[in-house]
Amino acid sequence: MKKIIIPLALVLMATFLSSCSAIEGIFKAGAVTGIIAVIVVIALIIWVISMFRGKS
Repeated sequence: MKKIIIPLALVLMATFLSSCSAIEGIFKAGAVTGIIAVIVVIALIIWVISMFRGKS
């Protein structure tokens, strides 16, 4: 019985650890994309405000 459980446990650990690494990469990419999106939106808001101030 122990001969089956140990390899099975190793396979499960390897599977879960690799999937965690993949999810970590996805979240890091999502975080970077979110930061860039926020910077772009703030830049657009500043640009629109400066256009309205220039017309006055």
